[in-house]
Amino acid sequence: MQNVTTEIIIVDDHPLFRKGVSQLLAMDPALRAVGEAQSGEEALNLAREHDPDLILLDLNMRGMDGIATIRALREADVQARIVVLTVSDNDEDVVSALRAGADGYLLKDMEPEALLARIKEAATGRMVLSESLTQVLAEAVSGHRTNDESELLRALTSRELEVLKGLSKGMSNKLIARKYDIAEGTVKVHVKNVLRKLNLRSRVEAAVWAVNHGVR
Repeated sequence: MQNVTTEIIIVDDHPLFRKGVSQLLAMDPALRAVGEAQSGEEALNLAREHDPDLILLDLNMRGMDGIATIRALREADVQARIVVLTVSDNDEDVVSALRAGADGYLLKDMEPEALLARIKEAATGRMVLSESLTQVLAEAVSGHRTNDESELLRALTSRELEVLKGLSKGMSNKLIARKYDIAEGTVKVHVKNVLRKLNLRSRVEAAVWAVNHGVR
């Protein structure tokens, strides 16, 4: 069986931190840093050039900040998974990043071994979130529900419910498509429908909502 290497871009305006993350990734042969960027603009160019599998992105950068960079990457149809790696545990930053299109949010104060494990988890297509931030997102999700929860679930089709179950496990569209033997593009449509019907704004919010309501 052929070994698959996850190609990663590191985006941070501190050279020493980028070097440290690059050295950490080098400890695992399944992970490979293919580029480093010190700004959002550079990140966009590198993403177009390398088409990476995963982008590790800081929030607090000069010029285009992390949130704006996430939006720009998604607007440019960059398909890579984006995981924020930052010092900020500010509630607003967490929610804004995930709603902008990030697939995870990790804090820089994690132990190196734990960080590497979460990066590997993200590389498999799963959502990653520092444990201390789970409650923050759960409260943000519950804060803007407007309809009776049972009614929201009944509004989902059987296929949409299956997709929601996939989201609850942090699965990517590709993994959900493989599990239910449907096209990845079809999964993307179902995800949009699920978000609309549940009055949510990101797949990560949908995952937290599903877990909180026993959808597994």
